[in-house]
Amino acid sequence: MQNFISFNDVENYTQLLNTALEIKSNPFGQQDLGKNKTIGLLFFNPSLRTRLSSVKAAYNLGANCWVLNAGADSWTLEMSDGTVMNGDTQEHIKEAIGVMSAYCDILGVRTFPKLEERDYDYNEVMFNKVKELSSVPVVSLESATLHPLQSFADLITVAEYSGYQPHQKFDKKVKVVMTWAPHPRKLPQAVPNSFAQWFSKVDWVDFTITHPKGYELSSDFTQGAHIEYDQEKAFEDADFIYAKNWSSFENYGQIIPQEMDWQVTLDKMKLTNNGKFMHCLPVRRNVVVSDGVLDSEHSIVIPEATNRIYSAQTVFHEILKTL
Repeated sequence: MQNFISFNDVENYTQLLNTALEIKSNPFGQQDLGKNKTIGLLFFNPSLRTRLSSVKAAYNLGANCWVLNAGADSWTLEMSDGTVMNGDTQEHIKEAIGVMSAYCDILGVRTFPKLEERDYDYNEVMFNKVKELSSVPVVSLESATLHPLQSFADLITVAEYSGYQPHQKFDKKVKVVMTWAPHPRKLPQAVPNSFAQWFSKVDWVDFTITHPKGYELSSDFTQGAHIEYDQEKAFEDADFIYAKNWSSFENYGQIIPQEMDWQVTLDKMKLTNNGKFMHCLPVRRNVVVSDGVLDSEHSIVIPEATNRIYSAQTVFHEILKTL
């Protein structure tokens, strides 16, 4: 693995999943691999789980780790080429990334979309600029369109709670449903895009996406998924419910009139096969999902978040092996 930007960077997802489960069973067993190595984490946007889990993953591997909040911990960065820098920006992204990548062996980067111009966001202009300027492998800590570390952690979680065993086939496919849920703010499509990209390709998963009409995701990420506009029908016999809000892709970044009846409730969870509830967090209680679900045995959001350590650690492990 040279970089980790999307599912497409994974040569064999089964092998990667098996490696993650092995690493989780012995998280400090590969510390020689990280010895005298440094993992840098660059955040253009806020983070809790991604930041802390990535630092923990680096330490588990015996590596050093630094974290930088762009614009807050650093000089204000100029992103445009050819700019006369006589304004508020003090350092150009070219020099900044050149220096940062000289100070680490792997560079993790988080950038969010502006949700204004779809082509700008979906061409990953900002993330790709950093990637092109970096002299070391780059790991996505979330970009404008994808969040692969989250989706990999979700796969680890579904595997664990499904009784997945390496080299053994399931008698019946596991039903995973990703449902749109209400939210007061417009949110990007990165998490649902990434979740769809991963789970539509897992051969032991029966994958359904349910959302109100108008919230269709880009078909680039949903090929192979079943689309169902009736949420309750989608929930029937589901083994896992993954809730997430996203703004419109077609009417880019817009919130179509809210569908508050799409909140995940205990009554809806009763339609499932004693299903587990998942969410990437942070989650707005009693908007996206009720207290009753989050505080019940259905909820596995904390074990899911814990697996963010092992998704990051596995990716770092695979890249460090190539250095």
